[in-house]
Amino acid sequence: MVRALFGCWFRVGGARPGVASPVIPVGPTVIQTSMSWSQVALLGLGLLLMLLLYVQLPSPPEQTSWLLGGPNVTVLAGLTPGNSPIFYREVLPLHQARRVEVVLLHGKAFNSHTWEQLGTLQLLSQRGYRAIALDLPGFGNSAPSKEASTEAGRAELLERVLQDLEVQNAVLTPTLILYGELDRILARQSLQQLRHLPNHSVVKLHNAGHACYLHKPRDFHLILLAFLDHLP
Repeated sequence: MVRALFGCWFRVGGARPGVASPVIPVGPTVIQTSMSWSQVALLGLGLLLMLLLYVQLPSPPEQTSWLLGGPNVTVLAGLTPGNSPIFYREVLPLHQARRVEVVLLHGKAFNSHTWEQLGTLQLLSQRGYRAIALDLPGFGNSAPSKEASTEAGRAELLERVLQDLEVQNAVLTPTLILYGELDRILARQSLQQLRHLPNHSVVKLHNAGHACYLHKPRDFHLILLAFLDHLP
């Protein structure tokens, strides 16, 4: 398990406009048209202006579908056994499995479906990771649990869930601390609390707020993969 703590190619192209040939074939008949040099120049200038306007248009907002084109990934779902079952979503590695298994948690405004919508689960599967996203007690499809009311209870609950799901090779360090540049309050508080973690690294996502992985999904995924791929 990798613990990642969060504070919280797009390509533009198009066909180049072309100038119709002065000779236009229509069936077996050929119609010859004529155009003065001034008309040709005006037409060319107009097409150039259209092209410049097209290029200067703002690009579409960043999409989480930048992974489209890869193989289809099946997202499994289930409940852990016991008195306080936890709902989870799981993907298996499409290719040769890597040693590390990834467990994804969430904040108060989200649940496990966030990681599926964002494409994180699918991406990790394509990269060769087994990944599991949990609905914490009281969120998504997991019922509230008294056990989760204390810090010790939450730790015990998470440990039991990992055992039930047979998560191996848990990684407590190194830790990736990721936050958004525009998160002015919570990011600073979280950094103060987390700076004592051993062997940690800090990454700031530019122009991103508290839920930086939602604001900059492409950058988030690239950083996440770089972190995971370099683990021993």
